[in-house]
Amino acid sequence: MSGVSVAVERRERIMDRAMPPVVDQQIWEQELERLRTREKAVTRELDAVAAQRRRLPMVKMPDYTLAGEHGPVRLAEIFDGASQLITYHHMWTPGAEWQCGGCTGYTSQFTRLDFLRHYDARFVIVTQGEIHDALAYREKVGNRMTWYSTADSSFGADVGAPPGGGFALNVFLRDGDDVYRTWHSSGRGTEQLSHTFALVDVLPYGRQERWQDSPEGWPQGPTYSGWLGSEEVARLYGSGREDDGPQEDERP
Repeated sequence: MSGVSVAVERRERIMDRAMPPVVDQQIWEQELERLRTREKAVTRELDAVAAQRRRLPMVKMPDYTLAGEHGPVRLAEIFDGASQLITYHHMWTPGAEWQCGGCTGYTSQFTRLDFLRHYDARFVIVTQGEIHDALAYREKVGNRMTWYSTADSSFGADVGAPPGGGFALNVFLRDGDDVYRTWHSSGRGTEQLSHTFALVDVLPYGRQERWQDSPEGWPQGPTYSGWLGSEEVARLYGSGREDDGPQEDERP
């Protein structure tokens, strides 16, 4: 079942689901302020975590050579003149028509990354797929990021994303031609770089997945059931997108 079908089914069940209690404005503001106290505490804790991250030691990387759109490229060259680099390691299954739906959907949200230049940084995708296959898939699903292949390099495996393995996020610092690895995360640790989950988590019904702590009667389904699949990402954004009229961001 596609993400759209799941959403429609959930809307059709809306009359059967529980709703938040209705209160007057004063009580609502009091409850909001109680929540705000916890939200501010989380914000301060995230500040403290970021401060500790900035104090992490780092490890020097070998001089890897990856494949880019225009041929072989050294790891230091992927920075494109910046001193900081974020890499998302996209899962890859050789020969598959559709690659990992989670990776495909996650990376589809990053469409305007030029702001990172003001922070002396760049954000790219690295995958175990051969570069021509990776670029074809990027076009197919409408991905807007720059892709590199580590198919003929141990780089991916050395930073937590081996062939047949999972996805990973890594951060690097460059000093001339020397590159250092400063941070790594995977699993739910990648959520903090996403606006998808941040937006969904402020909705009254949240992610609507069974593992979440929700009130009795809230709509909940299997984990990942609301995520866009690779085919749906391609339909919405890719080279074969359906053009039946103006899109939401294409008003006349």
